[in-house]
Parts: sequence; structure tokens; C-alpha cells
Amino acid sequence: MDLNLIKKLIKIVEQSEITDLSVEEGELKVSITKSSNNQKYAVMGPPPMPAVSYQAPAPSAAPAPAPAQAQENNYHEIKSPIVGTFYKASSPESEPFVKVGDHIKPGMVLCIVEAMKLMNEIESDVSGKIVKILVDNASPVEYNQPLFLIEEE
Repeated sequence: MDLNLIKKLIKIVEQSEITDLSVEEGELKVSITKSSNNQKYAVMGPPPMPAVSYQAPAPSAAPAPAPAQAQENNYHEIKSPIVGTFYKASSPESEPFVKVGDHIKPGMVLCIVEAMKLMNEIESDVSGKIVKILVDNASPVEYNQPLFLIEEE
């Protein structure tokens, strides 16, 4: 690259609003950066937020608990001991560990919760009948989230 060409590039950067310029010619690379010490910048804050009015809902009578929910409270809950992903079976081709209506015993594997690539078997702590599975297969679960409802024997 010609020295005169480099000088012309420097003049172009000085006389324009360009702050950075990079040119490559073969294996030669030239990078020109203009210092902006004497430039003034306008700093703008966020736009003002529009006023929002909120009207509180009218008070109403307390809703009666649903009968199904009241009935579910009588069952034993098997909860997730960790955060992870819930699986009903050990692999997609396998049968689920348990189904609704199955009778279970303490220590029986009910599902797997995967956490950080580790498969954690969740076992029953009671004997009884599975009334409801509360989580869909391959769904995320939180710590202490109910997974199963068990009717104890």
C-alpha cells in the first residue's frame, strides 16, 4: 500500500464524521481511529412513562372451594425433591413406571426427575393407589412440586 494513500485515508477520516476505518490490501492491514475528545454528546433519559390509572375490583363474596379440590386435599402427595424434568418412564420406548389406578408400596419407583443430566428415581414413601398424576411427561418441575396424589391404604 502506498504511503500517499494512507495519508489520504487519514485526511478523509479527519474531515468526516467517521471514527474508525479499516482497510486491507493483501497481507497489509491499516486501521485508523479518530479520537473524539472535543465532541459533545447529548444524553437523553428514558421517555416519560404515561400515566396509568388502576381501579380496584369490586369486593365479592369469597368463592366456595371446588369439591374436586377439597377431595384432593385428603390424598397423600408425592413431591419432587429437586428441580428438573419429570419422566414417567426410564426411556421413551419403555412403559411408564406407574399409571393411575396402580397400587404402590413404599420404595417403589414412581418416576424419574432429571437434573443436570442425572436421572433421579423418585420412590413412593407410602402404600396405596395412584389417584392422579399431576405432571405431564417431559415437563419441568420445581422443588417440592406435587407429582402424584396417592390414596393411602
